[in-house]
Amino acid sequence: MHTRLADDLERLPDLLESTRGYAARLLAGLDARPVARPPDTRPADPLPVEGIGLEGALTRFAERWEPGLSGSAGPRYLGFVTGGATPASVAGDWLTSTLDQNVASDGDSSAPDLERETLDWLRKLFGLTRTHTGAFVSGATMSNVVGLAIGREWLGEQYGISVAQAGTQALPAIRVLSGSPHSSIYKALSILGIGREQLHQLPVLPGREAVDVSALAAALSQGPAIVVANAGTVNTADFDNLRAIAALKRDHRFWLHVDGAFGLFAALSPDHAHLVDGLAEADSVCVDLHKWLNVPYDAAVQFTRRQDLQLSVFHNDAAYLGAPAEEPEFVHLTPENSRRMRALPAWFSLTAYGLAGHREIVERNIASARRLGARLATLPGVRLLAPVRLNVVCFTVDGDASAVFRSVAETGEAFLTPTVYAGRPGLRIAFSNWRTGERDEERVFDVLRKVLA
Repeated sequence: MHTRLADDLERLPDLLESTRGYAARLLAGLDARPVARPPDTRPADPLPVEGIGLEGALTRFAERWEPGLSGSAGPRYLGFVTGGATPASVAGDWLTSTLDQNVASDGDSSAPDLERETLDWLRKLFGLTRTHTGAFVSGATMSNVVGLAIGREWLGEQYGISVAQAGTQALPAIRVLSGSPHSSIYKALSILGIGREQLHQLPVLPGREAVDVSALAAALSQGPAIVVANAGTVNTADFDNLRAIAALKRDHRFWLHVDGAFGLFAALSPDHAHLVDGLAEADSVCVDLHKWLNVPYDAAVQFTRRQDLQLSVFHNDAAYLGAPAEEPEFVHLTPENSRRMRALPAWFSLTAYGLAGHREIVERNIASARRLGARLATLPGVRLLAPVRLNVVCFTVDGDASAVFRSVAETGEAFLTPTVYAGRPGLRIAFSNWRTGERDEERVFDVLRKVLA
């Protein structure tokens, strides 16, 4: 064994304790850490030849890279829809790496059963049916890829074709219909060979990002299609009328994919659960757990009611794997053959804090968004671009919104993201971190008030 490896193995308990102490200090200082940092461009170090061991690597990291990393895990990182990592999920993530399970097959570990248990909890949490099965994937983009791949196979089924075998060229033109699709939907269509141009963006309701269901019905009269519905748009957290869209299945043939990356967590709040009414009728569902469940990157789930079609797309033919069983192993259900135990941080967080604990996070974040939105609307030159429906505040300012974005980021006090809504440049603030409280709202409001003065 290499001398550095042998030394690290002998000293492993002490080295891990040092790493634990370093991580604890980072977390303790998270509130004071600049929320955003401009990249500090530097030349790359040469590849180490002999190496300096774990202790040396930890020191080198602390000197060279850690000072330039942002406080994105903290309470005032309000860009995109980025959660943090609850204490229990951090523990689960560390153990995920420690145990280093490959959750691909059932033959050598109980890890797949842990994933199935976690999926069942999440299915119940979101109000899906027992016919919906799931699998962990890396993020919302890959969840959308998987859901739309199953939808592509369903389209083939309508024409008596297996797209997984014959390819998309065997199909008539594929139509994908949506009102306000997320950018990851276009990426997924490109990956799947369907093509970005096959996404037909339909009219939305006045002043909304929700699709006009009558326009959707008219488009569906032209034949089978894939419909992408939104449960929480990124700009304004708007929701399509899932119940009304599902009702169109009485007269039309279509695959209903619901992109609920963060919006599905509205199901946890009694005051907002109506926003996902009709979700149980979806054929495939995307939800991103490193958003509002507050588990570490990367973790998302894809649900579907047609696991048989999922198996057609993703099954892996290899003698050493054998044929898929009645309950297929995960190697046959996702793009990856090798899969880390992504479910463990979610299992830890759900076990530690339960439905009630995660409901409290969701409702606290919603309350923060409403309070901050109301206060921002009182500032001169600020106008909300949409009502605060859930956890996102979308607003515009007199002057250059991009300059405001940069000025806020440079303070290190907060991070929000620029956007364009209804042709108007604006800014968006997304609350989804478990740490965020009223003191953080105050600090965000103060920095915006000063920047806009």
